Order: sequence, then C-alpha cells, then structure tokens
Amino acid sequence: MRPHTLNFKNVISKDGRHIGTVSGIEIEISTWKVTHLSVSLLDKTLQPSGLTLERSTGMKQVETLLPVETVEFIGDLVVLNKTVEELKEIIKKPS
Repeated sequence: MRPHTLNFKNVISKDGRHIGTVSGIEIEISTWKVTHLSVSLLDKTLQPSGLTLERSTGMKQVETLLPVETVEFIGDLVVLNKTVEELKEIIKKPS
C-alpha cells in the first residue's frame, strides 16, 4: 500500500464510531517504519462521547497522532482496535 492511498480514509473505532479521517502518516527516519497515523478527529462525533481536545476557536476538527498499534485493519476504512473510551487516554498523552 502506498502512503498517499491512506489519505482521507474514514477511521472507525472498535465500537463502530466514525472518529475522523486519515490525514497522513509519521515515519521514524532511522528505521523507515511507519509509527503513527495522523488523524483529523471530527469534533461533532467526539463530543457526545465526552472526548474533547484543546483547539483554536472556529476549528471543526483536530489533528492527532495514533500509534500504528491501534490499527486493526485497513481496507476501504481504517478500523481501530480501540474504543472511543480507550482512545481518550491515547489522545491525551503528549506525542
């Protein structure tokens, strides 16, 4: 799979919630391994779950890095192996 084919794929949590879209990848240069997916989190889908992030006024989405270990499957969608509740702890941690 080429990295650019991931861009704009919908990201779905283990509990079936659409949390955003892939906006890129992060690579560890020394090993040339993909370490994280950059995900544009959709505020409207996260607020009902209690997941909120600091953001500038007027922004409708927030970028975050999710470790590749949180990915269960990549196809037409990116399916995570974490629920929204489990993602709260991952997203809050500084990268």
